Amino acid sequence: MCGRPISVDEQSKPAALSGQEKWVPVCGLSQLTAQTIVCVRVTGVDLVVLWNDGRAVACERACPHEQADLSQGCVSGSRLFCPRHAASFDLRNGRISYGWSSRPLQLFPARIRDGQVWIDAATIHPRPRRDPD
Repeated sequence: MCGRPISVDEQSKPAALSGQEKWVPVCGLSQLTAQTIVCVRVTGVDLVVLWNDGRAVACERACPHEQADLSQGCVSGSRLFCPRHAASFDLRNGRISYGWSSRPLQLFPARIRDGQVWIDAATIHPRPRRDPD
């Protein structure tokens, strides 16, 4: 679980640019390993960064199935479990568990450098909101 999201202000944070990439630091590695799930906001989009199997994984914060807050979920094995229902998402490819109709969880490139977790902000685009049925 996490508290208030860390907001990354791209004007004040250094970015390591490489081609079309725009890497921004989002949290310290020690914070992530201690908490397992850290909430961040990059380019106005709420994400969660998770520590799993010795690597940082970044994904959208809202469950694509029912928009539950995935920062309230739990990580087990290579799966993130939604706190609202029994579905889980594979943290290697975003696929939802068998039997659920949903698009995959959106994952974003993450890397660790100099004790910081970095996310490629160039890959993050706000998703259109779903209209209530």
